Amino acid sequence: MSNVHIIGIGADGAEGLHPRQLKRIEESRLLVGGERQLSFFPDFTGERLVIGGNLKEVKTRVQDEEGPVVVLASGDPLFYGIGAYLSGSTEAVIEPQPSSVQLAFARMNESWQNAKTISVHGRPITGLAQKIDGEEKVALLTDETHSPDVIARYLLRFNMTEYDAFVAENMGAPDERCRHLTLEEMSEASFAPLNVVILKKNRPSKTWTTGIPDEEFSQRKPDKGLITKRDIRILTIGRMNIRPNSTVWDIGTCTGSIAIEAAKIARNGAVFAIEKNEADLANAEANFQKFRTDITLVHGKAPDGLEGFPDPDCVFMGGTAGNMDKLIGTCAKRLKPGGTIVLNAVTIENMSKAHQLFREAGFEVDMALAQVSLSKPILNMTRFEAQNPVYIICAKRKEEQ
Repeated sequence: MSNVHIIGIGADGAEGLHPRQLKRIEESRLLVGGERQLSFFPDFTGERLVIGGNLKEVKTRVQDEEGPVVVLASGDPLFYGIGAYLSGSTEAVIEPQPSSVQLAFARMNESWQNAKTISVHGRPITGLAQKIDGEEKVALLTDETHSPDVIARYLLRFNMTEYDAFVAENMGAPDERCRHLTLEEMSEASFAPLNVVILKKNRPSKTWTTGIPDEEFSQRKPDKGLITKRDIRILTIGRMNIRPNSTVWDIGTCTGSIAIEAAKIARNGAVFAIEKNEADLANAEANFQKFRTDITLVHGKAPDGLEGFPDPDCVFMGGTAGNMDKLIGTCAKRLKPGGTIVLNAVTIENMSKAHQLFREAGFEVDMALAQVSLSKPILNMTRFEAQNPVYIICAKRKEEQ
């Protein structure tokens, strides 16, 4: 039998534990936990190890300790807790308490089997909008930086007012407090550091499927139309091989249409866009907010500016601004194994050059010529009007063996 027990503990401390668990703690040689969890056992006489930024040390000590070890964790140790980190390499018995999310839904009198749980505890908030958008119920694990009021202001920026909030603070403690709030109310309130936010969709909201109509995007005037048109956009997105957790680059984002469509697929990944024309940045930002896609946007002429982006799984080049050699060279070096670069060209010369550069960089290349005509009314009849043909060049990097 394992000599390591990972025991969940609530805000009520030792009072909420079974006598069997209290006995294990008392008899352990090493007691591991956060400062708050360890403070519940002031009379413990064995060795203590505080969990901080020392997870590797904790794992080594737990593995090497010959005597009985107890690790204390908040709530369910396998729910965003240390249990998963330790149990992967250490044989352990895990004894959970109800998680903070489970308790919050219980206080709210709401079922939670279909709820989406997202943690912004110690994590960037960037990309949260597309993760939440369209979900009926969302539980958010917060921290002091991403507190409920900060989250509310973030959601209001994307006009996500169909959601109301339930905030549960200090669950299980004597000063527990639970409140129903609108996002506006939550944005102006203050909260205890230990809290869970539940968002419930109570009103209908606009939804967007792949292939957003061109006229829905804010575009530059009088040069309206500088956008990857819908039918070409759908073909392009299909060839980029975007997955839910992909990191995507959109080079020459302009209105942001490709970046937005990509973000709605890569909801658990991240999208990074760069645009050289300052006049297009405001339109891109407006479109990001309208379509609820939190995308990192940089003003610059690629490849300058790409050094701050993480390595991509997928890259779209909507324009090269005369830098095709450098751009393809940079992206070829940074692209992850198995990744895809799609470049759209409107001239034979750029198509030919891109094909050559991708082949020289060792990519598998295939191309499509897309010629789209759209119906137009003429009197009481219908005709077709041709759009400019586009070469869609798709370059794939082989998977590592």
